[in-house]
Amino acid sequence: MTRAIMIQGAGSNVGKSMLVAGIARACMQRGLSVAPFKPQNMSNNAAVTADGGEIGRAQALQALACGLDPLVDMNPVLLKPETDIGAQVIVQGKRFATMKARDYGTQKAKLLPPVLDSFNRIGLGRDLVIVEGAGSPAEVNLRAGDIANMGFAVAANVPVVLIGDIDRGGVIAQIVGTHAVLPDADRALIRAFAINKFRGDATLFAEGMDIIAARTGWAPLGIIPWFADAWKLPAEDVMDIASRQGGDIKIAVPRLNRIANFDDLDPLSATPGINVEIIAPGRALPGDADLVIIPGSKSTIADLAHFRAQGWDIDLTAHVRRGGHVLGICGGYQMLGAEIIDADGIEGPPSRVPGLGFLDVVTTMEPQKRLALSAATFLPTGDAVSGYEIHMGATTGPDCARAWLSVQGRGEGATSADGRVMGCYLHGLFAADAFRAAFLDRLGLEASAHDYAAGVTDTLDALAQHVERHLDLDALLACAGPV
Repeated sequence: MTRAIMIQGAGSNVGKSMLVAGIARACMQRGLSVAPFKPQNMSNNAAVTADGGEIGRAQALQALACGLDPLVDMNPVLLKPETDIGAQVIVQGKRFATMKARDYGTQKAKLLPPVLDSFNRIGLGRDLVIVEGAGSPAEVNLRAGDIANMGFAVAANVPVVLIGDIDRGGVIAQIVGTHAVLPDADRALIRAFAINKFRGDATLFAEGMDIIAARTGWAPLGIIPWFADAWKLPAEDVMDIASRQGGDIKIAVPRLNRIANFDDLDPLSATPGINVEIIAPGRALPGDADLVIIPGSKSTIADLAHFRAQGWDIDLTAHVRRGGHVLGICGGYQMLGAEIIDADGIEGPPSRVPGLGFLDVVTTMEPQKRLALSAATFLPTGDAVSGYEIHMGATTGPDCARAWLSVQGRGEGATSADGRVMGCYLHGLFAADAFRAAFLDRLGLEASAHDYAAGVTDTLDALAQHVERHLDLDALLACAGPV
C-alpha cells in the first residue's frame, strides 16, 4: 500500500527541499521505495527529465536521494518567472502558457486534475511519496484554487507536517499563527510539527516546543540543527551557491535578474582550489578573476540590458584585454554574440538587439523549446561530458566553426579567434570530473582532483543520518496516510 506525507513550511525558505531530500534518503536506507512530489514549484533552475520534460531542480535532487531518475510527474506544475509579474507555466514537463500572476491566480484551479494525475502515477508501486509544499499555507489569501499547499493536501487527503525556521526568529509565532489562521478543514490535516535550522543548544528550546504543542495540539517531531554541509548539494537558489574562499582559481559569475539553470556552478564551487564568486548587481566584475561565466537566463534580451546597465560589458572587455577567459552557457552564450533576433516576439516585442560582440555568432529566437539530455565529447581532449539542453533559439556564425564539443556527431558551441571566449548550450557539463580538469587546464588553471558525484552522494547520506538523529522519523511515518 502506498502512503504519503506532505512537508509544508510555516514560511518560505524554511528548508523544505533539503529536509525532503534527507527524509527520502533516510527512508530509502530503511528499505522503503520512496518518490518525491511537489505539486507546484517556482524556479528558473530546472532539470531535464528522463521522460523528456522539465521539473524544478530541487525535485531532481530529491529523486537522486531516492535513487530514481527525475520524471515530470515529480513536479507537474513549474512556474518559471520571466518578469516581475509574469511567468512561463510548465505543466507535466511541457510549456503550457505564459501568464501574469493575476491571470494564473484565476486559472490555477484548472491545473488540479493534472496535478492529481501525476501524484497518482508517481505513487504506483511505491511505499511512500513525500510531498513538498510551496511557500506557506498561512497565506490564506491565496487559498482559493490552491494547488501548492492545503488545496492539494485536502484534494488528495494527504496528512501534513509543518516545519518552522528558527534561524529567522519568531518560530513560535510562525507555527501558532499558522494554526490560528487556517480554516478548520485545513488545520485538521496537520498532524505534527518540527523546527529546522537550529544553532546552539537545542535543550534551550524545549519549553518552546511544549508551548507550540499546547497551543496547536500538534505533535512535536524534533528540533533539527543547521546542516553545515548543505552547500555541498546542488543549490536551488543562486544565492545558496557557496565555495571555499581564497582558492587559487577565481571564477566570477554576474547575477542576472532571470538567471536560470545555474547548476553548472555547483561542481566548480565544490572543487578544492576554486572560488566561485557571485557578483551582485551594482558591483563591478572583479579585475583578478581568471574566468568569467555568464550563466543561463530565462529572459536573455532583458538580462542583456541588465548586464549593460551594471557596466559589466565594460568590465568584461577589460577582463579579456587583461588575458582573462569567458564562458557563456545557454543564455550567456547568446548574449556573447553579435546580435539576437527575436522576430516573433518570443521574449517581448519583436526586436533585433546587438549582443556583446565577443563571439562572431547570431542567435535567432524560435518558439520551439529544445529539451534534451545529451552525451558529448570535449573535442580538444576527447573527455566525455554529459549534460542537458533547455533553450529557445538557434545560434549560428563563423565562430561556430570552432566548436569545442561534439554532441552525437554534431559540433556544439563556438570559440573566438583568440580562444579566450567560448560559448555553448550544454548545461551541467562541469559535473564530469575529467572534463572539468581538462577545461581548466587548457585555460592555464590547475584545480585539485574532486569526485563531484561521490561528494553529492556522501552528503546525501550524511543528511539522512542528520535527519535520523534529530527528527522522530518513526512518528513522521506514522503520520503518513494511504493514497
